[in-house]
Amino acid sequence: MDAGIVLGGFRLGATVLTSWAILAVLGLASWLATRALSIDKPGLVQTALEGLVLAIEDAIESVLPGRSALLLPFIGTLWIFVAVANLSGLIPGVSAPTGKLSTTAALAFLVFLAVHVFGIKADGFANYLRHYLVPSPILLPFHLLGELSRTLALAIRLFGNVMSLEMAALLVLMVAGLLVPVPILMLHILEALVQAYIFGTLALIYIAGGMQSRDLPEPAQTGKGNPS
Repeated sequence: MDAGIVLGGFRLGATVLTSWAILAVLGLASWLATRALSIDKPGLVQTALEGLVLAIEDAIESVLPGRSALLLPFIGTLWIFVAVANLSGLIPGVSAPTGKLSTTAALAFLVFLAVHVFGIKADGFANYLRHYLVPSPILLPFHLLGELSRTLALAIRLFGNVMSLEMAALLVLMVAGLLVPVPILMLHILEALVQAYIFGTLALIYIAGGMQSRDLPEPAQTGKGNPS
């Protein structure tokens, strides 16, 4: 069981506290970064941040052209949080929150909600719900099952990869000691960033599918008789 604290009669585990700490650090860093922006003399930090934002915008534009301004806050925040959460396992005594199924399930649930929110915003409520009936209303249960299964898969994929990454690094260090710290450290960083990229990319693809539901064909009409 995770160590934690009791606050107001509720027990907050280490996973929750670490997640809150990451959110607080990212929020403070964002606030400080926006206060230090300079159009005339951009510094190294500003250049790096602008490059990061442009990279995320390009990734969104490659999937949904013209929608980067709408999706950047959610997708960008998701990418950055997952990346930092994955890398937090490198801090001695800290376990990556994304190595716990409860955290990845919460992130996957946010993606699940975002798919429908952005889809309804793009297509309208009626048009968005219509795509669950294409090409036949009989397939509605299968569409719903697909929504749930991909959300579950999204949570388990990130949880399993991060947990196995931490376990592998721990086992190697236990066997080899400190003889190979740098290669293991670099491998951990690379894999943590890759898993964050995959999670964010899958979220973007799912949202794109919801927002493009209006492009699906109209359901077949079942009226009686032919029009004269």
